[in-house]
Amino acid sequence: MSSQKESTARTLLVALLVCLVCSVFVAGAAIALKPTQQDNRLLDKQRSILAIASLGNPGMSGKEVKALFDQRITAKIVDLQTGTFSDAKDPLKYEPLQGAKDPNESIALTPEQDLAKLKRRERYTIVYLVETDGKLDKVVLPIRGQGLWSTLYGFIALKADMDTVSGFGFYQHAETPGLGGEVDNPKWKGLWPGKTIYSDDGKVAISVVKGGVDPKSPKAEHQVDALAGATLTSNGVDHLLKFWMGEQGFGPFLTKLRAGEA
Repeated sequence: MSSQKESTARTLLVALLVCLVCSVFVAGAAIALKPTQQDNRLLDKQRSILAIASLGNPGMSGKEVKALFDQRITAKIVDLQTGTFSDAKDPLKYEPLQGAKDPNESIALTPEQDLAKLKRRERYTIVYLVETDGKLDKVVLPIRGQGLWSTLYGFIALKADMDTVSGFGFYQHAETPGLGGEVDNPKWKGLWPGKTIYSDDGKVAISVVKGGVDPKSPKAEHQVDALAGATLTSNGVDHLLKFWMGEQGFGPFLTKLRAGEA
């Protein structure tokens, strides 16, 4: 009986030691790989920004992406509360999504304000300026909002008039493939360039419409076809754009940037 107990104890001890060794190995690997993972996430984001800004090509190497990004793109912090550029944060280190979780650096949104279903909106965020021959050519803005199954994270690029869409797309989401996942379809993304965000009176007019855009309609310049069979994802895209282009998002900043006051 004693021998059986000793055998069981040894088995449990060996199992425990194996678990401990594996845990140490996994933790060590996670720590060692963290810088590489961070670099890869940054590279993916830079690649997405360049694509939205119509710069470079999909086959670029990581080194080429970084070189082109550093050459053509300037990252700057914007204070969404004042609608102006700010030196309060370092654009190379600051994480807006972390800021959105900090009650001291974000605001709680009322149900009426929270079209994108974010609950909280960060005070500071990062925008990306594209310059050509020393002049502002485009601005790339981060956007996000709730779709059907997930939060959609993406960018929208506006031309120098701060109104005309130059590029639009999402780099992360978990929408249904073949339905809401069609936000990744190049054909659908190709419908956005040339559309305008604001009406003549300055209100957010961009919208995703079910049933197709009537090219004869005076509203057509502000409208994009909804995704077939993905009403809730289409509504999510519509709502997040109205939020980020409006007063709670980039609206005040774009107004001041257009007037040279940002």
